[in-house]
Amino acid sequence: MPKAKHRIVSIVGARPQFIKALPLSRAMHAQKDFEEIMVHTGQHSDHNMSEIFFEELAVERPRHNLNINGGGHGAMTGRMLGAIEEVLIAEQPSAVIVYGDTNSTVAGALAAAKLHIRVVHVEAGMRSFNRRMPEELNRIVADHLSSMLLCSTTAAVENLKREGITKGVRKVGDLMYDATRLTVPLAKRHSTILKRLGLKAKEYGVATIHRAENTDQRETLNDIVDYLRKEARLRPIVLPLHPRTRKAMHAADINLTDDAIKITDPLGYIDMCRLVHSAEIVLTDSGGLQKEAYFHRVPCVTLRTETEWVETIDCGWNRLWTVPDYLPRHGIKEYGNGKTAEQILAILRRILEWSGKH
Repeated sequence: MPKAKHRIVSIVGARPQFIKALPLSRAMHAQKDFEEIMVHTGQHSDHNMSEIFFEELAVERPRHNLNINGGGHGAMTGRMLGAIEEVLIAEQPSAVIVYGDTNSTVAGALAAAKLHIRVVHVEAGMRSFNRRMPEELNRIVADHLSSMLLCSTTAAVENLKREGITKGVRKVGDLMYDATRLTVPLAKRHSTILKRLGLKAKEYGVATIHRAENTDQRETLNDIVDYLRKEARLRPIVLPLHPRTRKAMHAADINLTDDAIKITDPLGYIDMCRLVHSAEIVLTDSGGLQKEAYFHRVPCVTLRTETEWVETIDCGWNRLWTVPDYLPRHGIKEYGNGKTAEQILAILRRILEWSGKH
């Protein structure tokens, strides 16, 4: 008898979610008993933040593109909630997968939960313990709505336990590590970013700034830019500028004219992978890039006062910009062996087949 087909809706909207979804999407498409229906909320609408990802990696484009972006957090999330609900009613999936901590994440989780559809949260249990961050609120809500909570680390499992969540929790490793292993060979073969920017491997740094806590506060943004200027005295710094950050810098009358700071538009994933892989240092407020720096074995400085990825600090590959030096450096075993996608798929198949019989 042919295997039953499991219809899975994957909700993505921001660039890190495309990266996390890549290995799991490939794994599902390789199996006859899974059908993935990808929904792009449109949260990142810039070509270099979303569309180029599908072009570069030959990933099947989302079946639904909701084109929802801009506005305040509440307005954006509300519009996503209504549009995702319509898609779920039409598609009738067995489960909905949400990734990380964006407005797309919480809207997808809430829409699915209200329709009594199983919610699978990839990267569950991450906590910064800073509820002023919209991402922290999104994580908490998504976790409490989910029936499958797939954790990257032991710390994430413990965070959930402290909140009374133990059912459906599994530590599976990190999908971004899977994605990095898939992409590095492609980046080395196809990216010309170092030549285009006139860079030599291990003689430059990469910086990104995008979080609202940094871009919405003029004083904080000024402090971060001053920090980058100091770092640029040691080596050239490449700064792919997020649209929100460019707008905030303009509003704050910050003009980065330093020759040592190379400002670019947002880069495609292949170019960014190559750039980070060959960097001497990464300076970022991105949670995903903190991990990616480690995957490439590049030291990182986090431009925040806390991080969810505490193991990168504990193992000496990352430090907060407010801390003068790194802890002793050693490897991080938490992120798995690059086969997290296969592990997730096996768990999902087992649960869906069991629920279909009961």
